[in-house]
Amino acid sequence: MNLLQSIWRSSLGKKYIMALTGAGLFLFVTGHMVGNLQFFLPPEAINRYGHFLKTTPEILWPARIGLLAMVFLHVASAVTLSAQNKAARPQPYAGKTKDLGASLASRTMMMSGLIVLAFIVYHLLHFTAVVDSINGAGFDFDQLYEPNSGYPDIYAMIVCGFSVWYVALFYLVAVGLLSVHLGHGLAAMFQSLGLKDHVWGPRIAAFAKAASLAIFIGYASIPVSVLVFRHGKDYADRVKAGIVPDAPGAVKALKGGAK
Repeated sequence: MNLLQSIWRSSLGKKYIMALTGAGLFLFVTGHMVGNLQFFLPPEAINRYGHFLKTTPEILWPARIGLLAMVFLHVASAVTLSAQNKAARPQPYAGKTKDLGASLASRTMMMSGLIVLAFIVYHLLHFTAVVDSINGAGFDFDQLYEPNSGYPDIYAMIVCGFSVWYVALFYLVAVGLLSVHLGHGLAAMFQSLGLKDHVWGPRIAAFAKAASLAIFIGYASIPVSVLVFRHGKDYADRVKAGIVPDAPGAVKALKGGAK
């Protein structure tokens, strides 16, 4: 316990905590993106994936608790370090000297991080807790069921959610801020852990930029495909109407279909 307190009280210790939790959150963001990209497979793929997660609490709840702990420690260490830095330099530098050598991403890390945190809360309310008052689609998501199995139809939820232009736009802005945050945060993480030098520095910077761009493209591809290219729209419309293909040229009514 004393060791943990000593680590937290130390500025260097908080930097290590922020770096390690940042690495864990990056792995989660990457894994979550890979899972979400099943949206481009047949609908049953992402529906089966979602059903597996929801019906496997021994995996889901430890992952949720661990994720919440990492988010809390990451935000707390970032806010505390920022407050300590301001306290150590109560008077700002004259002119624009403080901006020299600092990128826009590095100067806005706190702001972008807090906006991304707010988006995460919204995203969880939207697709995990399924709070219908914020989905913008005009009907309850819990009326959508997967045609063949009767599972909640996550595929149709995604299509209906991102068919609302302002929801899709908010998502794209948040993902863009997340990518900017990651672009600087990944490079800073290696530096905090003492793994960045004059040899590896350029390679780490290139990796951080490539990874943040890949994250943006991966996440942004889903709302763009729905809003611009109407991907999955016909399928979602049939599920909303409570009818699904049963055999070539035939349809059947879904129990619990949209009212």
